[in-house]
Amino acid sequence: MLFGRTPQLPTPEQALKGRTTPEFEVPSRHTVLGNPLLGPYPEGLEIADFGLGCFWGAERKFWQTPGVWTTLAGYQGGSTPNPAYEEVCSGLTGHTEVVRVVFDPAVVSYASLLKLFWESHNPTQGFRQGNDVGTQYRSAIYPHSLEQLREAESSRDAYQEVLTGNGYGRITTEILPAADNPFWPAEPYHQQYLDKNPAGYCGIGGTGVSCPIGVAPAGER
Repeated sequence: MLFGRTPQLPTPEQALKGRTTPEFEVPSRHTVLGNPLLGPYPEGLEIADFGLGCFWGAERKFWQTPGVWTTLAGYQGGSTPNPAYEEVCSGLTGHTEVVRVVFDPAVVSYASLLKLFWESHNPTQGFRQGNDVGTQYRSAIYPHSLEQLREAESSRDAYQEVLTGNGYGRITTEILPAADNPFWPAEPYHQQYLDKNPAGYCGIGGTGVSCPIGVAPAGER
């Protein structure tokens, strides 16, 4: 894998030191939805963070969802502050590529976003997604509240049952609090990449197994 080296996460001591300020400015508005990319966001909206492989195709999945107010590509789950794309791809920051989803819970529920997340990639592949290999492609959810954490874990357990029944292995998705895993916006050219480049690369692809969101949690059926 990856030049003969098995990907592995660096310890905080091994990670690149990063920088105190970003090297670029994030665009002001979403090229599709027209809303601001960075907060503060309007009252009543909530934030969800998901990693499901290359963030180009992943971001499009979410901006196409009714009730999503804005989306933002970025990096999360690592140790390096204000990382650059090349640094993340080196595997020396510990980050994975993520999409920040700002949504209106009165229109689309967090559970519905979880269903889209699970069904849009293969969460059993560890440090890869399809042909994309590296720690930056690992599956991840970074909940912003205790309720989001509970929903994420419950949905994982429910989806594990149906994946196992269809011959898939253990879900490797990382589920860690967003409060302990800062979100760093990606470079301007990554934001809404597939809107700017309609024929661009999209490595997103699910297992074809439906996620049973809305059914009883695993062990209660």
